[in-house]
Amino acid sequence: MKVLVINGSPLMDNGNTALILTPFIDGMKDAGAEVEVFYIKKLKIKPCEGELSCWLRTPGTCILRDDMDWMMGKLAESNIIVISAPLYVDGIPGPVKNFIDRLIPRGNMTIEIRDGRCRHPIREGSRQRPIVLVSSCGFYELDHFDPLLAYMNAWSRNVNSPFLGALLRPTGPMFRAMLEAGVPFDDVFQAAREAGRQVIATGQMSSKTLGAISRPVMPREDFVRMHNEKVAEILESLSAK
Repeated sequence: MKVLVINGSPLMDNGNTALILTPFIDGMKDAGAEVEVFYIKKLKIKPCEGELSCWLRTPGTCILRDDMDWMMGKLAESNIIVISAPLYVDGIPGPVKNFIDRLIPRGNMTIEIRDGRCRHPIREGSRQRPIVLVSSCGFYELDHFDPLLAYMNAWSRNVNSPFLGALLRPTGPMFRAMLEAGVPFDDVFQAAREAGRQVIATGQMSSKTLGAISRPVMPREDFVRMHNEKVAEILESLSAK
């Protein structure tokens, strides 16, 4: 079982999303998966130009030459795709969207009716690859992820691949600050690792496991107060320089 992980955080392994992604990867390895991680920040991926050569003149091949040339090969070798990225302005970071847009050559310009909707068929030779999302955000409420989840669900349906679910961690910066202050979150990290084992062993992740990853770490009023105090400290330190 080969897993392709796209780490879309600009902070890469030092981002808040990586706090959940790392034990998730460990769990997948525990279950015998071969995991390869690629960092969007290190890849040279140009935006799609939308001129449709990949559908008309050179079917299946983009006219742009960059790191997507070999990333397409990595995708073809994989059995599962993991998209890991923080929530940016209610959605996915732009560079990650560039990567997803550049997968358009895998589709076909014709239209078929699938699951009751008009969709582009997947090009012959491409196969279904289940998709998993790992994300974090700085807000308290879990429903801030709803637009991102809607996008991931829509993309998965359009490429005819099952969306296996999402590991979501709200209050990301405060979660990290509490962790660095010595507050134990072993249950959260154990749940992330268990989600990795589950997705490889069974092809799904339990709602109980995913819920443990997203659990509240403090009352909302305390979160708002502590967050604003931290912002004030940062601003004060900057003004003193």
